[in-house]
Amino acid sequence: MAFLDFISVVHKRTKRDYVGRVNEYPKAEAAKVAKQFGYDYWDGDRNVGYGGYRYDGRWLAVAEAIAQHYGIKSGDRILDVGCGKGFLLYEFTRAVPGVEVAGIDISAYAIENSKEEVRPFLRVGHAKELPYESKSFDLVISVNTLHNLKIFDLFEAFREIERVGRGDKFTCVESYRNEEEKVNLLYWQLTCESFFSPEEWDWIFEQTGYTGDHGFIYFE
Repeated sequence: MAFLDFISVVHKRTKRDYVGRVNEYPKAEAAKVAKQFGYDYWDGDRNVGYGGYRYDGRWLAVAEAIAQHYGIKSGDRILDVGCGKGFLLYEFTRAVPGVEVAGIDISAYAIENSKEEVRPFLRVGHAKELPYESKSFDLVISVNTLHNLKIFDLFEAFREIERVGRGDKFTCVESYRNEEEKVNLLYWQLTCESFFSPEEWDWIFEQTGYTGDHGFIYFE
């Protein structure tokens, strides 16, 4: 299991006003709306979510880096746990023509408004109970999703990722290395339920038997 940074190239493209995030709109109300994971979260006002999550090609570099690192080839099966609108999965089909993709997300709105090319391979569901056969994917990924689970569901999700994967695995979650990053995370997040340092995440990986690689998103 190794720390790998595939995601910061996307994460650092966004400019963030942490203080403004908590002063411009009631944070508790924003979180209540965001946790419905509907239109408002994905395509509504920026105060309660992405402010319009539209395809712009930014995930292609991530897909190419992941595919190259793990040696993904045509015919391999990739599962994205927390796939959202399927943009990253679509980029895998561009990076490695012939791969088979599947995605699952808690948001029916995201699936209904996903990238048309991969929509037939996406489904609504929860990470704690993946509707796939054991050892059925060559690569299982989960990017910026699992920290949205409460600890008991988080443990089950990692166990499920282990169960359905027959090859490599990569997860990326939000974390913090110091008090400044912890405060920034608390200010910025809307849906996070599991707030842990890298050391605590490592402990969770060990407790759940997760053997894959991981990355962290920091709010610097």
